[in-house]
Amino acid sequence: MACSPMAFLTVFLAAAGSCLPAAAAGGPLPPAGTPLSFREGYTQLFGDSNLALHGDGKRVHISLDERTGAGFASQGAYLHGLFSARIKLPADHTAGVVVAFYVSIRPSMSNGDVYERTHDELDFEFLGNVRGREWRVQTNVYGNGSTAAGREERYGLWFDPTEDFHRYAILWSRDRIIFYVDETPIREVVRTESMGAQFPSKPMSLYATIWDGSSWATSGGRYKVDYKYAPYVAEFADLALRGCAVGRRACEEPGDAAAPPMSPARRSAMEAFRARYMTYGYCYDRLRYPAPLPECSVGPEAAAFLPSGDARAALRRHGRRHRTRGGADSAL
Repeated sequence: MACSPMAFLTVFLAAAGSCLPAAAAGGPLPPAGTPLSFREGYTQLFGDSNLALHGDGKRVHISLDERTGAGFASQGAYLHGLFSARIKLPADHTAGVVVAFYVSIRPSMSNGDVYERTHDELDFEFLGNVRGREWRVQTNVYGNGSTAAGREERYGLWFDPTEDFHRYAILWSRDRIIFYVDETPIREVVRTESMGAQFPSKPMSLYATIWDGSSWATSGGRYKVDYKYAPYVAEFADLALRGCAVGRRACEEPGDAAAPPMSPARRSAMEAFRARYMTYGYCYDRLRYPAPLPECSVGPEAAAFLPSGDARAALRRHGRRHRTRGGADSAL
């Protein structure tokens, strides 16, 4: 499918920003094109029998056990687009488990990473927790091999992601990146001159994986994956992508994937989410980055964060949960 200049990104952004369930700010985020079956658009990366297809390939289950995790990727690579899936996460004790939904440079089977020293990546990472504690969501942006300068943000959610499917989406255009949870924009990264090549700009493929992150995912590695609760199964449905497939002439036109700014209503929805649910922001981490990274615009809101970048309110809420529930603390 050819990528028409500006068309799909303009349509998506015009409707893509409803706020939290308690508020109303316009229509829902539209589908990112018609969902493809697994065989039409994806290929398995690893995990052999730990990847299972359901519903004529429209739903994919990937699981982690003592033997292996699992993962899959889109068959093609894209230069800009909207990538989304409805995901249901494993329940119960999930400490150390990481489920990732992301776009990244596709490695070559013979030559490794095609852009080994200039790697680009946009991440949703879901970090498991001990029983009784909620999953955390982490987003990250890497551009031009800037893996030493992580741009992580972490958030809580207003729902239990293990009870039902919820939609997660990444909108990537020439001049901005927006992460969505259901109808809510939760993070925007605007390309600035100061970022230079650290804004992702190379063709990327869509990936989904589940793996053992015991060394860091829960309380900095304090709590490991306990395989007596395995298999841990992450369910994916309505896998959809719509973007500029590599090699299409329209995608090679300069400026064809610029996106208009987010509307005031959508921005208010995003800011409300971030004020309530953001638990860590790299722009406020003065221990890690004494001088904020160039794209960070730090204002009075920085007072809500500790020097570590952790949100003060999140730590207070966590403390109350700890006193009432007992058990281990969650990584923030």
